[in-house]
Amino acid sequence: MNKHTAQLLEQHFDTAFAAPDGIAKLRELILTLAMQGKLVEQDPNDPPASELLKEIEAEKQQLVKADKIKPPKPLPPIKPEEVPYELPQGWEWVRLGEIGIINPRNDVQDSEMAGFVPMPLIPEGYSEKHQFEERPWSEIKKGYTHFADGDVGMAKITPCFENAKSCVFSGLPNGVGAGTTELHIFRNSFNSVVSRFLLYYLKNPHYISKAVPSMTGSAGQKRVPTPYFTEQLIPLPSIAEQHRIVVRIDQLMDCCDELEKLRKAREAQRLAVHAAAIKQLLDTPDGLAWDFIQKHFGELYTVKENVAELRKAILQLAVMGRLVPQDPNDAPASELLKEIEAEKQRLIKAGKIKRPKPLPPIKPEEVPYELPQGWRWVKLGELANFIDYRGKTPKKVGEGIPLITAKNIRFGYINREPREYVTEEEYTRWMTRGFPKVGDLLFTTEAPLGNVAVVDIEEAFALAQRAICFGIYSREMSSFLKWLIMSAPIQELLNANATGMTAKGIKAARLKELAFPVPPKKEQRRIVSKIDQLMILCSTLETQIDTKAGKQTELLDAVMAQV
Repeated sequence: MNKHTAQLLEQHFDTAFAAPDGIAKLRELILTLAMQGKLVEQDPNDPPASELLKEIEAEKQQLVKADKIKPPKPLPPIKPEEVPYELPQGWEWVRLGEIGIINPRNDVQDSEMAGFVPMPLIPEGYSEKHQFEERPWSEIKKGYTHFADGDVGMAKITPCFENAKSCVFSGLPNGVGAGTTELHIFRNSFNSVVSRFLLYYLKNPHYISKAVPSMTGSAGQKRVPTPYFTEQLIPLPSIAEQHRIVVRIDQLMDCCDELEKLRKAREAQRLAVHAAAIKQLLDTPDGLAWDFIQKHFGELYTVKENVAELRKAILQLAVMGRLVPQDPNDAPASELLKEIEAEKQRLIKAGKIKRPKPLPPIKPEEVPYELPQGWRWVKLGELANFIDYRGKTPKKVGEGIPLITAKNIRFGYINREPREYVTEEEYTRWMTRGFPKVGDLLFTTEAPLGNVAVVDIEEAFALAQRAICFGIYSREMSSFLKWLIMSAPIQELLNANATGMTAKGIKAARLKELAFPVPPKKEQRRIVSKIDQLMILCSTLETQIDTKAGKQTELLDAVMAQV
């Protein structure tokens, strides 16, 4: 490796440490440099790889003559346009099938013990320590891939291939084994290559991404074809240089491992400090935790996980009445409830809604925490008229009146994709339980449970498929109720009252009986205003994190382009 390359690698480990995927890119760069002959110095005393190839050919002919191997099929000559880059002096481009045996078979006595290796026991990424189950050879000799100690195995099926599931087999009982049929095996029959040198070549993300377009088969079952593997070009230096390269790769990969440990420890510490501060913020009203968060804002909010926790804490403080100060001059929530009851009676009298069934009173055990003065615990069914369209989905057409399903209702907003429609006739036939209006809430009852959004669609639309519309009696409450339902205490309440195993859901009758905290009307406005401000801050923080990460990645890419 020239001094310029060495200095750049050493100087910019810090750059790789800072960039989000910097360590992964650094590993790829190390392997790429290794295979270009730029990781260690060449030794002019090493015999050239061409001598090694002559020895391989002579040994191959000897084995054929002795009937120990079949005459190999000739591989296509290497064309100039196939060669991706120029190699150092003494190196040679070769096809993998030229220097070893591809997918060999073992000749083993049935009674001998061997290693059985299914795909889960083969490591992915840069690990190479496989495991095995000990079994008699007679049990595994048929229907499985054969391999032996020193063989290089590479997964050929997606996604195992993309995840770099590959290893050098070692420590097998009696030195032999068999396993998953989704492997390509290279047997180093002519001692032409250091097995771990080849393994590092196969684990290089650059090699993997280049091979992916050549995979064949249907989606989810794509495989690297045997001819592709056999004809794969690899750069071949002398055996001595291969050993030096593997030693250097190991050293640099150890450095990458240490960097990853350091990064994980640092992030874990940052998350733990933030979690402790948020817990104190939620548990105690003394304000010291918020002072700590503000003082260390720049350190704490460099990862999105902490911003997500801040969002949760903001909503939790809001529903506990601790996000904004109370004002003793505010009319209490009981006055708001009187207005809601009056509006409900008006709608009933006008024939716009049916008279709801009375809900049971709130029991003391349903109240999870004490509310500030002026607040009230109220059952959700008292705050909104439930327009429930969770049954069958209406017949869809290519265009017409929009159809909103649970797929469109996200956590806090409505996404119009996917766009689906019903005819006007179907809309009239279907929407007999009521029509959602701007300012109402849409709520998903399952798959997923608990998504909620304020209706902002002015045109007529149909509602279906695991969704309920809450026709809010006091339309001014919509934004507060949206944030309330998105808060951790209410999300936990929903899950605690849900039923089902694979897809948990909640029934409308149970939903109506859940107790929600309701603040005075004026305090609701202050809470919503404060939440909106703080959520904008959170979005700004996330944008800053993305921007910083993007700049770090650009810097790393620029550095690596110099190598």
